[in-house]
Amino acid sequence: MSSPEPGHDHEVLPFVENLSLVDHHCHGLLTRDLSRPDFERMLTESDEPAPAGTTLFDSHVGFAVRRWCAPVLDLAPRSSPEDYLARRGELGVEEVNRRFLRAAGIGAFCVDAGYLPEPLMSAGELAVACDATGHDILRLERLAETLAVDIVTGQLGVNHFADTIRERIAGASPTTVGLKSVAAYRVGLALPAARPTDREVTAAVRDWMALIRRGVPIRLANPLLHAFLIWTGVDAGLPIQIHVGYGDADLDLDRCNPLLLTGLLRALAPTGVPVMLLHCYPYHREAGYLAQILPTVHMDVGLALQNLGRRAPVLLGEALELVPFSRFLFSTDAFGLGELYLLGSLLFRRALSTVLADGIADGDWTEQDATRLAEMIGVGNARRVYRLDEPGRETAAVTASRLPTATATATTTADTTRPAETRPERAQPTAAQPEGAQPEETETQPAPAQLAPAAARSRSSKR
Repeated sequence: MSSPEPGHDHEVLPFVENLSLVDHHCHGLLTRDLSRPDFERMLTESDEPAPAGTTLFDSHVGFAVRRWCAPVLDLAPRSSPEDYLARRGELGVEEVNRRFLRAAGIGAFCVDAGYLPEPLMSAGELAVACDATGHDILRLERLAETLAVDIVTGQLGVNHFADTIRERIAGASPTTVGLKSVAAYRVGLALPAARPTDREVTAAVRDWMALIRRGVPIRLANPLLHAFLIWTGVDAGLPIQIHVGYGDADLDLDRCNPLLLTGLLRALAPTGVPVMLLHCYPYHREAGYLAQILPTVHMDVGLALQNLGRRAPVLLGEALELVPFSRFLFSTDAFGLGELYLLGSLLFRRALSTVLADGIADGDWTEQDATRLAEMIGVGNARRVYRLDEPGRETAAVTASRLPTATATATTTADTTRPAETRPERAQPTAAQPEGAQPEETETQPAPAQLAPAAARSRSSKR
């Protein structure tokens, strides 16, 4: 890892500061400069801009940007938003992204490229920018929606859906180190625990196709099919990431409590395949309970840490109350802004240092214990679970997320739901639209082509 650049906290314990973190769940960065409204909308999970006369700089994450990100851009801590954004514009997005990625001290990125509203930095490009490694996470719903296009356009029979899903997942590149489900956004987490039969899957796909042909957008929202995708991923032996709790305005938070997954998680446990509960806030204690009682369950509090700003140590302390330390991982869930990589990393280091230093001071563990725990949580757990040290797991520097595509004229949208900080209007595909849709290649699998946005989308538009 390169030496941390300005912006890091002198209160961070040295053995935490020196960790080359593994970010086990994150996304690409925008490759163009942003206006102030676009920048501010990338700081929130809301679909709406701040009301007139207010600013999102007046929030924990806004103050964290001013305090910790300003020095990375050669400004004094707590510089004004106006000075900060002016300096950001002077440097340009490429230099800004490079600086924040290097300052974050991340040694490996596991990137979900399941939503590409416009060109974003790929896993390989993130890695090249800071001498790290890049790895791919395949989004299950997007794969299913790709096949839905093939069925509607007559390229695939409904009866072949289940086997084709299995073949695509089993045949994924070695750089695909895990799979992700966004069922929480589509149907909530009360998924059936029993493994769906092929007959049930075929019947559910027929119902889905009927909806599409009646003009419903191509967007998977069937509990049985979401469960089928998860079971298929487990059969392939790939770690399964599941969105839990905190997210954008597209989800109903009361349906995102991980306790709703208890039956399914119990059914999956005998397989031994790791399940990763992402984000978890405000259900981080419930997630910790599940991780304690079920040895395959892991968790993180990515995304929430940077949004809580100076309250991050409280959140991390609560999250670590029950979960075994061997089942807690680091993530940023950064999307779009380089600042979110820095803040996710820095606030995690500060929070972890607080928890570990308190334990040392109280005599609960030694400094040697704390050093081992820090490496486990920040690096080792992810490297073990995703098998990152095996040959061939690193993705290429440039992937399809940055290659020219026909997105300007494409007509199908797969995943279009993520926080809306800079979100334009988005078109919804209908049954008539897939006729001319040609799947474009993503980092891990063909996916339905997407409409190019008129402006930057917020974080919330990526689900």
